[in-house]
Amino acid sequence: MLSSQQYGSTHNRVLTTVHTVFAAMLNFFPVVLLFIGHVSTSDNKVSQNEHGTSESWFMSVWHNRLYLYSAVALVFGVWFSLNMALKKKSISKDINPWVYKAVKIQNCPDRAAVVHVSGVKIFYGSQTGTAKGFAKELSEEVTNLGIPSEVIDMKDYDPDDQLPDECTSKSVCVFLVATYTDGQPTENAEWFYRWLEEASTDFRYGKTYLKGLRYAVFGLGNSVYVGHYNTVCKNVDKWLWMLSGMRVMTRGEGDCNVVKSHNGSIQADFQAWKVKFLNRLQALAKNEKSCSGNCKTGSSCKNKRNDGQLEVEKENASPQNAVAEDDLIESTSDEDESGLQDEKKSGAVVDMEDLGSMMNIARKAKSNEEGRGDVHTVKLSKFTAVKKLADEEERREMITPALKEALTKQGYKLIGSHSGVKLCRWTKSMLRGRGGCYKHTFYGIESHRCMETTPSLACANKCVFCWRHHTNPVGTEWHWKMDPAEKILQDSLEKHQNMIRQFRGVPGVRPERYEEGLAVKHCALSLVGEPIMYPEINTFIRLLHSHQISSFLVTNAQFPQEIRNLVPVTQLYVSVDASTKDSLKKIDRPLFKDFWPRFLDSLKALGEKRQRTVYRLTLVKAWNVEEMQAYSELIAMGQPDFIEVKGVTYCGESSASNLTMANVPWHQEVVAFVQQLAGMLPQYEIACEHEHSNCLLIAHTKFKVDGEWWTWIDYQRFQELAHVHEESGGLQSFSALDYIAKTPSWALFGASEQGFDPADTRFQRRNKTKDISGC
Repeated sequence: MLSSQQYGSTHNRVLTTVHTVFAAMLNFFPVVLLFIGHVSTSDNKVSQNEHGTSESWFMSVWHNRLYLYSAVALVFGVWFSLNMALKKKSISKDINPWVYKAVKIQNCPDRAAVVHVSGVKIFYGSQTGTAKGFAKELSEEVTNLGIPSEVIDMKDYDPDDQLPDECTSKSVCVFLVATYTDGQPTENAEWFYRWLEEASTDFRYGKTYLKGLRYAVFGLGNSVYVGHYNTVCKNVDKWLWMLSGMRVMTRGEGDCNVVKSHNGSIQADFQAWKVKFLNRLQALAKNEKSCSGNCKTGSSCKNKRNDGQLEVEKENASPQNAVAEDDLIESTSDEDESGLQDEKKSGAVVDMEDLGSMMNIARKAKSNEEGRGDVHTVKLSKFTAVKKLADEEERREMITPALKEALTKQGYKLIGSHSGVKLCRWTKSMLRGRGGCYKHTFYGIESHRCMETTPSLACANKCVFCWRHHTNPVGTEWHWKMDPAEKILQDSLEKHQNMIRQFRGVPGVRPERYEEGLAVKHCALSLVGEPIMYPEINTFIRLLHSHQISSFLVTNAQFPQEIRNLVPVTQLYVSVDASTKDSLKKIDRPLFKDFWPRFLDSLKALGEKRQRTVYRLTLVKAWNVEEMQAYSELIAMGQPDFIEVKGVTYCGESSASNLTMANVPWHQEVVAFVQQLAGMLPQYEIACEHEHSNCLLIAHTKFKVDGEWWTWIDYQRFQELAHVHEESGGLQSFSALDYIAKTPSWALFGASEQGFDPADTRFQRRNKTKDISGC
């Protein structure tokens, strides 16, 4: 590199040379003028001989000015060409190009330097401290490169709040995660792992939720455990990719089994991966398109295009580089409830030569099933609901292997052969003090103590807004094996409590609510399917009440006789998704041919109940919001205690439905509909509002005592009344007004809180691209 003094000396020499050449050219200029004068004198002599007139020297110059102009132009052109040539030659030879570029940049002080990597965040999930040690070691190496780094314990990091910020911060996230017992994450990484799993399959986040996030993953495992080798790091890598994260290099896998370790030990595996990562990081910091670590030492890079640019896009679009083929089949969906009904197993085709052996296996399996006497098989009559034994050929489990895989992927905890439980997002929200569901606002349930379950995954409808995209079975009668109610309740409570325990130590979770959440107080029989189809539904409800658990049962108004036979529940819902025969067929798509008479009879059966009853109206814009008069007639038929009106929640694209975001009404539109509907009902008024769920409550005026609303429930009083009812064999009944409680002011319609409990803190999801309201 040349110093500024050397640069000035060289520049002066060049200028001196140019000036010398220019001076010589100026000396040549008089010679040209004398030549022109000589030519002019000759011409003058000829002119004097012809005309006899003498002209001055200047006049001769004027007459020959064309020659003079040409000479001047020639001299200037030669001078300019020599000057530019000498200047370019002197700079290219004597001055380093980088010095010249630096001088140009110094002359532009306003030009800011572009930062391509703002820092590296290293997350670790460690049980014995190995991953933590690797994280600190990598942090030191990154810092030595002049790039800021930060080591983060996964248990102290809230991905729901912070991870989306990494998409725009130009940072690189490194995940060093160990696989613990039975393929599970370590304790400090459990919450992050579960959140990432849920987000990758939850339509509310969307497949581009982490677009822009640059990440790398290294796993710590032991190949001795064949079925669980580095499961956690593979899943983390896959789920980040499913959310549109961008790998900066191929996943690394460390093996504690020295026999099969590629480099002899897990420490050596990490060292080899670390070298590749640091090289890749330096390339990113310089914005260079270098190899991402897939090339073998000494071989040419296979990942470069003809123009020399690395095919990073291809790596991210072709995750087989980092994820197994069978895993990628699952990772193509960004919604836990989308398109699973189209999945088919590769082993579904049987060779004709193997058909005989397959039939023998089937006969043996059938004989084994016939020898089992612990499972009851019953069937519901369409009209009488009388239990009767089914034929042996009809004995089959509701949950098939394909259905089990689909529902498990959606987050269900399956129970027995036909039941399931799942943690509601409002349960998680209230555990963290971020508000409860609309039932908390309308009826006073404690959302963090509510268990969402169903004793029947089957349904008699295929609603266009179904949360499960119709992955659950359908049917008009019970023709499956049946599990006892005691087992369903016991397993439901156990699995629900296990899901609650995953929130222990999670940032933001309130300790007192965590302890309360382990003791279930409410049960929402509204998860999926038609719970009233379960033949032992009354036994199940009695068991709930014996455990001091309130019951909120939802039915789709297709089983009127079962509604009449139902024992008292805390609150009984009927879904009224449309008010006319045509719109009901269009929205609910019921399986029964006589669906409309069944629907009307179900509303009449609801009106015969003395306990709390609710109409549940789901508004679908452009489908059922104009049927005001018809709705009022249906309300007059069933005389429900309450009417819940809620805007439909968009559940993502589905081949089974053409519902779009255009069909989701705004909250203001729902309010306008409710106000108009309430004006047509003489004995009903708007009582409560839950803006966050896009839901309002219309209540019968009998619940307005002395000008104050009493829509909440006295749950202890209900349990006492239900117990007396059972003890009397059903002779001593009770009504909805016997277990009411006063509604707080913040839950009322028109309050500034709009139904949000002031004891909690409202949380708005960042970068929300979809409507996530609903319950």
